[in-house]
Amino acid sequence: MGLLDQQFENGNVFITSADKLLNWARLSSLWGMQFGLACCAIEMMATGASHYDTDRFGVFFRGTPRQSDVMIVAGTVTLKMASRIKTLYDQMSEPRYVISMGSCSNCGGPYWEHGYHVLKGVDRVIPVDVYVPGCPPRPEALLEGLMKLQEKIRSSSLARKKSA
Repeated sequence: MGLLDQQFENGNVFITSADKLLNWARLSSLWGMQFGLACCAIEMMATGASHYDTDRFGVFFRGTPRQSDVMIVAGTVTLKMASRIKTLYDQMSEPRYVISMGSCSNCGGPYWEHGYHVLKGVDRVIPVDVYVPGCPPRPEALLEGLMKLQEKIRSSSLARKKSA
């Protein structure tokens, strides 16, 4: 940062911006809402188990939207369930993020072509930040999706950009 860095030589002082500090706190404590709808939910549960250990990333699964900041939509979203997803998303506090996990959640999967009841992607109801492909995606894929979300949070800015 310039002259201020050179003033403190003992290494006990860290200089950073408020954006970086708050983003570091957010990406280090992602609390995901348990929202499994179909077979992808089994893979999401396996990711939270001891073998893959999402705790080391600061990811904890919560049962209520008011304590969560990440919604992981895992599985087939039906038209009947879409309104409930939107309600739960609206109950989450800001900043909130969404991970769409699996082909059914991303684009309707193999069911939307032959069924009238399947939504062609959860992004038609709520905004999605990270898509995790696969049918069903492996736990490693969900971990990679969580790391992509952490990178997105790390690069975000709290300051409003001035319009030209």
